[in-house]
Formats: sequence, C-alpha cells, structure tokens
Amino acid sequence: MKTQVEFRSSKFPPYDGEQEQINPGLWGKRLAEYFVRKLSEKGIKTEQIIAEDWGWYIPVQNEGFRLAVCCGHQDGDDDEFVCFTDPSTPVVKNSSKRLMPLHNSLGLPRRCSRFSLRIQKSKK
Repeated sequence: MKTQVEFRSSKFPPYDGEQEQINPGLWGKRLAEYFVRKLSEKGIKTEQIIAEDWGWYIPVQNEGFRLAVCCGHQDGDDDEFVCFTDPSTPVVKNSSKRLMPLHNSLGLPRRCSRFSLRIQKSKK
C-alpha cells in the first residue's frame, strides 16, 4: 500500500491569509477539510486540523498507535498537492507490539492505495 500520493486539482485554492499560517507558497487547508469530511463519512473520527510549516496535519482517532493524514500544496504549480500518512510505513506496531496494516486503521480495502478523491487526474 502506498502511503503518499501526489495529484493535481484546482478544487483546493488557498484561503486568504492561509500562507501566513504555514509558509509562503504553501497551503491546503481546504484539502484537509475535505479529508475530514470524507473520513467522517466513512465513520473515521479525526481531531482538530493542525497547521504545520509544510502543510496540514489531520490526527485520526485510533487506538494502539499514532495515525494522521497529512496534506498540502507542493512547490510548483498552484494545482499540485501531496497527501501522506504519519506514520509513513504501510505496517506499524501497535501498543501490544502486534503488526497492524495501516489500511485497516483507515477502513480501506487491502488493495486501496488512496481515498477516492473526485479530483482532476494528473496530466504528468
């Protein structure tokens, strides 16, 4: 399972002043809010979105180990974004030292490498 995806979309423009919350040229709060809505629709609870210097950190309520979805605009064209998980490995050890596939914690099918974002596909 991939733990990072890069894509292009014009659906997540920056909020006014958002770049001052993180770093100039970086944004993605609308994308983070989109993830929170989509995760909620799947019954996955999140905590408050956190601004980081690289983008937005979305803590996912999860027992056994830390889990978050991270996202933001990448340097480059205004429609370039990246999303990744924290931890960045597809399998982690939970508090009882058992290996847990990350897709189980996110309620994803085994072969699913990303959420079904209804976004424009990359032209690369």
